[in-house]
Amino acid sequence: MLDQTPVQIAWVTRDLATTEAVLTSLTGAKKWVRMPGVHFGPDTCSYRGEPADFVADISLSYAGDTQLELIAPVSGPSIYTEYLDRCGPGLHHLCMEAADTDRLDAALRDAERAGAPVVMAGTMPGGMRFAYVSAQASGVPFIEFAYVPPEIRAFFDYVKQEQK
Repeated sequence: MLDQTPVQIAWVTRDLATTEAVLTSLTGAKKWVRMPGVHFGPDTCSYRGEPADFVADISLSYAGDTQLELIAPVSGPSIYTEYLDRCGPGLHHLCMEAADTDRLDAALRDAERAGAPVVMAGTMPGGMRFAYVSAQASGVPFIEFAYVPPEIRAFFDYVKQEQK
């Protein structure tokens, strides 16, 4: 497993604006950058072992060095709709970042051995790979592991700079 502090805290919500306002008040996040209509398609994403096809609105900000992510499902089944249906809006996952794709693959193998199999995985435009693992019976709904390539890192740095 990766030995580090989580780099992101994420919530699932039905209302980005309301959740942004509350988290701004509670965390001091100053500006949110929205990415509406992000499509996770079957060529690049899987959900519970099958090709995925869903859309979500995503909003990013920072509290200090920690990225805050809000996810509002728009259409199609995913771990986000699954969580909303089961638990309602709320804290969804933490993200751990891998330095490269080999370390990401190793972290996923370690998670599997620890009883937390991959439940959703994919590659975003720009080459960011992500995978969510879950050990629901142990009280760990989702942990995300991600490899963030330089192009995506530059975008995240932009979002972080917007907080100053």
